[in-house]
Amino acid sequence: MRKKLTVKKITRAVSFNQTRRNLMLGMAGLYGTPALLMAQNTQSLKNTNTLWYKQAASCWEEALPLGNGRLGAMVFGRVAQERLQLNEDTLWAGAPYTPDNPDARAALPEVRQLIADGKYKEAADLAGNYMMGNPLKLMPYGSLGDVLLTLTGATQPRQYERQLDLATAINTTSYQTADGAFVREAFVSAQDQVIVMHMTAEQARLDIELAYRSPRKVKYPSSDYQGADGLSKPATVEWLKTEAAGVLSTGTTMVADGNDAVLITGSNEPGADGKSGKPGLPGLRYALRIKVLADGKSSLANSVLKVSEARTVTLLIAAATSYVNYHDVSGDPVALVRQQTEQAAAKPYALLKSNHIRDHQALFNNMSIALGSTAQAAHPTDIRIAAAETTEDPALSALYVQYARYLMISSSRPGTQPANLQGIWNEGTNPPWGSKYTININTQMNYWPADPAGLGACVEPLLRLVEDLAVTGAKTARTMYNASGWVTHHNTDLWRAASPNDGPRWGLWPCGGAWLCNSVWDHYDYSRDADVLTRLFPVMLGASAFFLDTLIEDPKGRGLVTSPSLSPENSHPFGTSLCAGPAMDRQIVHDLFKNTLEAAHLLKQQPAVIERIAKALPQIAIDRIGKAGQLQEWLDDWDTQAPEQHHRHVSHLYAIYPSSQINLRDTPDLLQAAKNSLRQRGDLATGWGTAWRICLWARMGDGDHAHSILKALTGPKRTYPNMFDAHPPFQIDGNFGGAAGVMEMLLQSWGGEVFLLPALPSAWPSGEVKGMRARGGLSVDMQWHAGKLVSAILQGPPGAALRLSYRGTRMDVSLDAKGIHRLQVPVAAA
Repeated sequence: MRKKLTVKKITRAVSFNQTRRNLMLGMAGLYGTPALLMAQNTQSLKNTNTLWYKQAASCWEEALPLGNGRLGAMVFGRVAQERLQLNEDTLWAGAPYTPDNPDARAALPEVRQLIADGKYKEAADLAGNYMMGNPLKLMPYGSLGDVLLTLTGATQPRQYERQLDLATAINTTSYQTADGAFVREAFVSAQDQVIVMHMTAEQARLDIELAYRSPRKVKYPSSDYQGADGLSKPATVEWLKTEAAGVLSTGTTMVADGNDAVLITGSNEPGADGKSGKPGLPGLRYALRIKVLADGKSSLANSVLKVSEARTVTLLIAAATSYVNYHDVSGDPVALVRQQTEQAAAKPYALLKSNHIRDHQALFNNMSIALGSTAQAAHPTDIRIAAAETTEDPALSALYVQYARYLMISSSRPGTQPANLQGIWNEGTNPPWGSKYTININTQMNYWPADPAGLGACVEPLLRLVEDLAVTGAKTARTMYNASGWVTHHNTDLWRAASPNDGPRWGLWPCGGAWLCNSVWDHYDYSRDADVLTRLFPVMLGASAFFLDTLIEDPKGRGLVTSPSLSPENSHPFGTSLCAGPAMDRQIVHDLFKNTLEAAHLLKQQPAVIERIAKALPQIAIDRIGKAGQLQEWLDDWDTQAPEQHHRHVSHLYAIYPSSQINLRDTPDLLQAAKNSLRQRGDLATGWGTAWRICLWARMGDGDHAHSILKALTGPKRTYPNMFDAHPPFQIDGNFGGAAGVMEMLLQSWGGEVFLLPALPSAWPSGEVKGMRARGGLSVDMQWHAGKLVSAILQGPPGAALRLSYRGTRMDVSLDAKGIHRLQVPVAAA
């Protein structure tokens, strides 16, 4: 009979600073003491692709994310009670709906005339009454609730470590108490479509009570977050923290499903009824099945599954909804989760694990990055983040890139939904900004690093999103604008809503679909995949057709412009954001037309609309420099009068990055104006706004400036302890945009050239990258030392002709018959 575990009194007092930031910094010395490190920590320190911690997560922003593109789990690593917070990427609120407003068509000419007359506030009021979608708010992403695993008799650990190995996508929690050693491994298998947790005890036995907590509203961190001390958590570690599961929500059931499994079923949150504004009916059913494989005893009573006297316990968790596509919710989630758990249970744990690792590494191992290392790299990840703004830690920048790559693989796979504002990880049913697809920057930013980082396969969900929106957006174009083609505005959701939403200040922006087309064109330009181009071309044609029908001539004769529109979320000096022809619109439509013409040329297709596009392209109003020497955000010179001089959006700088219409080589005057604008805006903003600034300064060739902003992004005010980006609250776009900025410092490809180390900061004098991608289907390996390139190998299509640029020297080269070119180093100075 096993010795009963009892909670022991803490006999050693450890003094902690009261704020969380000071706590983490103060613990750095303690955790660096070799005698206190667990044996496996030596391996952790050698692994530059590992996040690791010396205490359990006390809040969601410390838990570690796992995912397979569709299923997500946040693992807390607590000793007395493991918490797994779960998500499934189709569990959103609402049901299929079409929010298009038929009143918009009649109001459109009057709104345009009011804008032309300078009556911007009146135009916004009219648009708010007649041109917005119904319902006004789109549907939010949800949560699948929590699985709570309470370990009876747990005691405070003598040694503890939890880690997330990015290279294997496995979370490991290991600790030792007076009763022995305990280890948990967790991962989410894309091969087997299950969440797996494997728990072992060496000397003691595992007595576990498994409970389920229904999806619920939660309190998210404040938007005025000023560092880790702003999180709601204790100043000391609560080693034995537990939470109550509570009563299952109405309509949720938990029943035995065989001798060793439980089945949980429920419905999603209702959406808003567009006519009454009251809650509508749920549109989705979900199922969650948990199968327990243990060498002990198990029983189920009162919605709690108990396992006792076990040395090894493996949990297999499958989840699904009835979602089939944006207009079909007839799926059978119960049958699917039963099938998935039973098929996984037929495989030994070692095979599940090895299959998972092999599948993950087929993507993750495509690229590596090393930027040097300092003593900071020996500390736990939260300690490094707390000190990032004031210390040199180049390895943290490399880890940030690899973490973003890990998050991309975990939140966006072929066949899944695209990564939303939070990827796939969301704690409650009331997420900030609905955790939707915000397509006036955030969704596009999510995919900025994918192709450069060797993860082009992960862009497939974005292409499908665009294809879906081309269908729903065609109805919106006809209904609201009396236009051909298709349109979508600044937000969309699982149901592919395409109408303007939230209100005219934010939502009456018609370029969301056009920018998405440009993003997927970039994906094609990196991969040169003919199948992608074939799928994309009709979508681009439709987006272009909409603007051919809706662009109008500026009354002052400055060219074709959009109207009504806005410079995303930024108010001009006249009481609203609504205007005609903001710079971003003109730049996005320019790229859309140019890319569509190029696609037609490549595919040797010349539909009638192509001639119209070619004629309209040069008529689009051009970028202008204002009286303060800035790149104008609006067609008129309003910038210095705008109420928010340090606005988070830098929309008019789209032309620099992610586009390349304005660049160092071809448009130096406009580039200088863009620099003036960016200096006026300031370096720091929201997490994603800060990340965009990194990309812009890198594209403009100022690596040291970009790096100084990167240090702020990776510091404690804009990065949570689990390395999630702090918007705040958490938004994943900052992670992806920051990683794109790091890569942009090292490699750029635009305007027919590949630029090697174009913005290398002095903080990274030596380093190496392998497998970074450039446009044209190229893979690039580089090494540099003392700030100078020492080797470069390019691989791509055999015989491809390239123009390389390094420190002002241009070289025209060709790949050999094997598709390889080794650059002769040193390269002569220009």
